[in-house]
Amino acid sequence: MLEVEVISSSTCPFAQRTRMVLLEKKIPFSLTEIDLDNKPDWFLEISPYGKVPVVRHGETVIFESAVINEYIEEVFPNRPLLPNTPNGRARARIWIDFANARFTPQIYKLMLAQDEGRRFGHAQKLTEALLMMEHQGLSNRSVGPYWLGAKVSLVDFTFYPHLQRFSALKHYRNFEIPEECKLLKDWIKIIEENKSVQAMQIAENILIRNWAKYAFNTSIGTTAEDMREAS
Repeated sequence: MLEVEVISSSTCPFAQRTRMVLLEKKIPFSLTEIDLDNKPDWFLEISPYGKVPVVRHGETVIFESAVINEYIEEVFPNRPLLPNTPNGRARARIWIDFANARFTPQIYKLMLAQDEGRRFGHAQKLTEALLMMEHQGLSNRSVGPYWLGAKVSLVDFTFYPHLQRFSALKHYRNFEIPEECKLLKDWIKIIEENKSVQAMQIAENILIRNWAKYAFNTSIGTTAEDMREAS
């Protein structure tokens, strides 16, 4: 079997997604960690966006965590993490897109915002996203503890890493998950019992220290550049 190599950064939530998926599917992989503030030339040659994760599998090189995770699902079909029906897979992809387009950007924008007006606006949008996750996502699932029901899926592994970083949001922006989101809070407790998630846990103090660069708008990383708004 060709070796899977994951090029990652130790505290990157996007890379965390892919590493959890590989662990859950019990796929052996090697790990190459880089410093995103001092990216080596060889990395920039294979990662046009300058982001992690990147996966090398033989001659195949893939970037963007959502694309990587679907590639892993297709190439390694054992222990499936997507539903077996077109309707089910479409529903999963809708929530993965929601996580990437509607939910996650508001976390970064709220953290990067340096004035109260923008913080208030992004806090509102993030609250709206959380309420949608609660009422149109988790409340409509079939019987079972996970996002899509009885089995853990790519959706669970897509959402969790950034929800884990709400400790930094609370610390720097006094933002918490609304009390109304009871199903979401229960889901977080359940997914944190998953062994693949536990293997990728990062201490709260490390997350808070790492996210200071977003809170004080000093990050020079690609994600911050993508999310940063003009003054």
